[in-house]
Amino acid sequence: MNITYIIGTVVAFAVMFIGMMIGSEGEAFLVVTKLGNFWDPASVFIVIGCTVAVLVASFPGSALANIPKHFGVMMNTKKYDPMAIIDKLVELAQVARKNGLLALEEMGNQEQDPFFKQCIMLIVDNNDADQAREIMMNDIEQSAARHEDGAGMYEKASSVAPAFGMVGTLVGLINMLKAMDIESGGGDLGPAMATALITTLYGCVMAHMIFGPIATQLRRRDEEETLCKLIIVEGIMSIQSGANPKFLREKLLTFIGQKQRGEGGGKKKGGE
Repeated sequence: MNITYIIGTVVAFAVMFIGMMIGSEGEAFLVVTKLGNFWDPASVFIVIGCTVAVLVASFPGSALANIPKHFGVMMNTKKYDPMAIIDKLVELAQVARKNGLLALEEMGNQEQDPFFKQCIMLIVDNNDADQAREIMMNDIEQSAARHEDGAGMYEKASSVAPAFGMVGTLVGLINMLKAMDIESGGGDLGPAMATALITTLYGCVMAHMIFGPIATQLRRRDEEETLCKLIIVEGIMSIQSGANPKFLREKLLTFIGQKQRGEGGGKKKGGE
């Protein structure tokens, strides 16, 4: 569970709501009234409706259908564990040195990660090292490109939401100016002005408190996945070249930070 994302989002909205209520002197009626001042159906309709419509117009249905999957990826912070991958690669290296590369086929068939399984099978089939590496790196590049498209969708929403906030502001100002006609008596000035201001607020909230953090979180998951895949590539190619398992571990540990190395290495040594 992505606790930091949840805490940050909840705190951001809580601070905003508290700021809206400041000055109400603790009276429940005034608190509700103040919060009610920031609700405007027309503003919600303009900002959310137009933002969603632009996303539908900008991205294919297949990309929009992945939105639930994006949230699952964003909330899962434990999916990519570099130390677990390094341990598995060292185990593969030990088997390969003892029984040969063909002995890895059974372990490859049991592997749940499709990329890891593909990499193992590439060396089991005794493919050329350069060609095998090229296939692996191309897979990483294409995967990163797809992930960037997903994050780009939320970045697009983050950029258009404030723009439609300004559109709502213009709509409200136009209605306000129309209401200033002498014959109308100016009775609609308040609601029109509220729409003019609140739409800008809604646009900024959606951009910087909803869509922006989602895009950032998706890019972080992509970086974690890419790191793990690079470790797999380097480990698999070293296994094919007959690297010593102990040397392989030290080599792969250079991909991660010192603190993570110490934690992972300590656990491994304790198990040995």
